[in-house]
Amino acid sequence: MTQAATVLGGKTFEDFVVGETVVSPGRTIEAADINLFAGLTGDFYPLHVDEVVAGATRFGGRIAHGPLTFSIAVGLVGLSGFLGDAIVALLEVESIKALKPVHPGDTVRVHVSTVACEEGRNPRYGTLRFDYSVRNQKDDEVMTVTMVMLARRREEENRVDG
Repeated sequence: MTQAATVLGGKTFEDFVVGETVVSPGRTIEAADINLFAGLTGDFYPLHVDEVVAGATRFGGRIAHGPLTFSIAVGLVGLSGFLGDAIVALLEVESIKALKPVHPGDTVRVHVSTVACEEGRNPRYGTLRFDYSVRNQKDDEVMTVTMVMLARRREEENRVDG
């Protein structure tokens, strides 16, 4: 099941359903984003910041840093409201795969799916696993990410057993 992104507050572990998918809003990656990321991280690799050098590569021009694409994906999922205020910690990034380049002017969206909900030993928290499919304006998948997050659970007296 896929739904449009909406802002959801007051969410807890129990509100996530395996198979649920939400599509984030889009964001256009600009050359300025790439330059700012290079300055923030110190990663001035020519493929990202030098149009002449990048133009001679198989990409035909500058491309976004992989970690920039990842960071924007995280932000877009946050903006979607899908996670609400349920998440208390990032536990693990199980995988990140850069599949296609992201060029200045590309608009990316994230299709985020709940793939696992594990209650765990502590009754206050549960573990959630999400798959992110980052796609450009052509709907080409440019990156995949699997994230594991710790989510707060409902207080025991408010839980509905079902």
